[in-house]
Amino acid sequence: MASVPAAAPSTVRGQDAPESLDEAWARIRGLSERLAAPLAAEDQVVQTMPDVSPTKWHLAHVTWFFERFVLQQALPGYRPPEERWHYLFNSYYQTVGQMHARPRRGLLSRPTVAEILDWRAHVDAAMAPVLARAPDDPELAFLVTLGLNHEQQHQELLLTDIKHVLWSNPLGPAYDPALPLPPSREAPPLTWHEHPGGEVLIGAHGSAAEAGTGFCFDNETPRHGVHLRPHALASRLVTNAEFQAFIDDGGYQDPALWLSDGWAQVQAEGWTAPLYWSEDGRQVFTHGGWRPLDPHVPVSHVSFYEADAYARWARARLPTEAEWEAAAAAQPVAGNLLEAGWLTPVAAPGAGLTQLFGDAWEWTASPYMAYPGFRPLAGSLGEYNGKFMCNQMSVRGGACLSSTDHLRASYRSFFYPHQRWQVLGFRLARDLD
Repeated sequence: MASVPAAAPSTVRGQDAPESLDEAWARIRGLSERLAAPLAAEDQVVQTMPDVSPTKWHLAHVTWFFERFVLQQALPGYRPPEERWHYLFNSYYQTVGQMHARPRRGLLSRPTVAEILDWRAHVDAAMAPVLARAPDDPELAFLVTLGLNHEQQHQELLLTDIKHVLWSNPLGPAYDPALPLPPSREAPPLTWHEHPGGEVLIGAHGSAAEAGTGFCFDNETPRHGVHLRPHALASRLVTNAEFQAFIDDGGYQDPALWLSDGWAQVQAEGWTAPLYWSEDGRQVFTHGGWRPLDPHVPVSHVSFYEADAYARWARARLPTEAEWEAAAAAQPVAGNLLEAGWLTPVAAPGAGLTQLFGDAWEWTASPYMAYPGFRPLAGSLGEYNGKFMCNQMSVRGGACLSSTDHLRASYRSFFYPHQRWQVLGFRLARDLD
């Protein structure tokens, strides 16, 4: 069993009130299947690039996670209904066995979507006695909570991956043709919010006694001090209109604005605009299909390289993750998140420091690396985060496809600097000294 890095209570914070672990199980597991429900079986098998996994693979992988790390540990004598599927749906846990190559997940016509849904039901039923026992077993409760947070991560991936799949189809089919358009409003003027600098604490506590706030991933620990220089953060995310000005000014043609690797990526891929923009810049592909590009909403599906180049063009920079967290720690987790139902960024709601949570993950200037004193989870679950702390950049705040109760100010996600298929945006920062 894994060691517990943070509080693992028998309740999980839902959107309105604490809920029991079995209630959270039903809600989160049920949501995965509801998100897949609009899709035909044919939609759920396609893989358009190595970063994208088929929908049915996501549904199976999160089920494998519970079977391998919870049921086989907590229920003596439990036997998987099909042992061979563990090879197919292990993602990157090398210490528990070999796995099917990630770029070849789209070649798996079997097991079928129906068989995977039956497997999910089997695991749901097998988990009933485990969920009943978890309130009296903090370590078991932590494992289940970790698995549910893992499933929420894959719910977001399911939505971003199917968006790429449908966009890759020349017909441009919609995930939900009836998806309503968000309310149209002008983005408020960008203002700057100053921070005097000095010592701040970031990260999450590593023990239940200190934390008292529920679950966190190991990469959020330990809580530690960071010295900030005086700086200012932009009040909102950069908008489509503002990014269009960068394009119109020749931003994609000026090597002086780009990091060396970024310029090489622009040349190799022929980038001239964010992912999912039409060639004329008037439309954008969404979960509702092709729709008019709203100039007031945050630009999204941009790489770290594009965000960094824009910031240099704007005579600013990207915030560090410590600067971002120092600002976000005083804000509630609220905004345009999955529960809003828009599935796309929306314009900032008004004045003040806004959009810290939701709309688009925010690229930071910080490499994704271990905090001082970081210790990964014991055993195979130590592969969850720690081994990826190289060559990636930290992103913060969640997006319009993130669940509200999945996020917190200390939450860290990470992507390679060239990646764009996730809902990735950015805000500006600048120094004050």
